[in-house]
Amino acid sequence: MKPIRNSAKALIVDGGKVLAIKLSDKDGFWYTLPGGGQEPGEDLHATLRRECLEEAGIEIKVGGLVFVREYIGKNHEFADRHSDYHGIEFIFECSLAEGAKPQTGSLPDVGQLAVEWLELDKVDNYRLYPLALRPLIKRIRERRAAVYMGDVN
Repeated sequence: MKPIRNSAKALIVDGGKVLAIKLSDKDGFWYTLPGGGQEPGEDLHATLRRECLEEAGIEIKVGGLVFVREYIGKNHEFADRHSDYHGIEFIFECSLAEGAKPQTGSLPDVGQLAVEWLELDKVDNYRLYPLALRPLIKRIRERRAAVYMGDVN
């Protein structure tokens, strides 16, 4: 198994919508939160700011840690592609910097099609990964402390 890979993700909720990165595969469109892998010597806040600029062309204000997700690839539906992957995602509640307008950034992810706002009340209709995040983000305002989500897809 490869070393554990840390990443930081931005949970940006505004006006009843959550910001997501749109991608596609053989099953259609799917989404993930903006963010990505931590580089050596980089703290998670710096990772998040860099990744949001690269993927969504936005500056953000990083808030508190809200969710921690572990992903051990061999345990999930993508085991054929992720059998040796072990990652930990730190998901922070963030907001857009004043005047920021999300759009595809200067260094989008491979396969990234767009940046989209998804309606929170319809988030269950989207393939937003991790899937276990969908019910949690709808209740984000009820949260009292960071939630460890476990090894989920």
